[in-house]
Amino acid sequence: MADEIKSEQTTGQAPSNGNGANGNKVKAAITALRDDAKTLPDEMKVKIKEQVKELEDPTKTQLYSSVFRHKHDDTPRNRALGVLSNVFLHLHPAKINRDAVRYRFTWGMGGITFYLFIVLTFTGTLLMFYYHPSKVQAFRDVLYLEHDVPFGKLLRNMHRWAAHLMVIAVELHMFRVFLTGSYKKPREFNWMVGVILLTLTLLLSFTGYLLPDDQLGFWAVTVGTNMARATPMLGHEGPFGAQFGMTPYNDVRFGLLGGSIVDANALLRAYIWHCIAIPIIASVFMIVHFWRVRKDGGISGPARVMLPAEAEKKRH
Repeated sequence: MADEIKSEQTTGQAPSNGNGANGNKVKAAITALRDDAKTLPDEMKVKIKEQVKELEDPTKTQLYSSVFRHKHDDTPRNRALGVLSNVFLHLHPAKINRDAVRYRFTWGMGGITFYLFIVLTFTGTLLMFYYHPSKVQAFRDVLYLEHDVPFGKLLRNMHRWAAHLMVIAVELHMFRVFLTGSYKKPREFNWMVGVILLTLTLLLSFTGYLLPDDQLGFWAVTVGTNMARATPMLGHEGPFGAQFGMTPYNDVRFGLLGGSIVDANALLRAYIWHCIAIPIIASVFMIVHFWRVRKDGGISGPARVMLPAEAEKKRH
């Protein structure tokens, strides 16, 4: 193998399994791993062989298969599974783990979170009819909504408390997933999608703080954006910020506020992020999240519990 790589380098011909220098590097790495495997214990040899297979075909790795879907062999059973596991053809799975849908196992936090998101979308849309994202009108609109609009205070409180409950529900959902080990193979990719959804939920709550344009929202956003100055590489006070050319007038805080202080630009940007950008991004990730739950075999559950009647039947 080494002589083959050497001859290809001297003659200037491209290797058959790669493009130019990249192909040579991959071949050299595979050759080095195989040479090292000859003098290592058997356990290490097995790991070396697995690494060699990953280098030869990355699409066969667990990381790749957890992110991207792949086709199965064209057999009658796989064709049937392709139909039964299709989200659009079968909204509910054809077969589920009986113990996985019990509330004492799932806590129902995933469904509750989605329900709260629907409530927030509906109430938020109604609130937009009475709100103007400007420094002159924002707080006046909130007062008008609470004191003059029929059921306006109820509408605003439904939106506010649903937002608090959604943050709590997402955190409890991820806590349950962690306790039950539902983030492990083959669901590691969906766990990362869930982490992104948690971040988006916190950003939705944070951007909504400023919209009433009161003292609570003003100082909450002031403190939060001041913390952003210490963001690594993106904040001018954070690690490597100066090396990346960050200043108080081009770092992440300046981008969030649209200026150096919490003013009209910050209010408008918070409104756009809160009402348009983040909900759309979160909706896309939720679709991926629900789809992957089905594709990864449904809700992960505990080991199947055998009923007394089933145990008696198996005995006979």
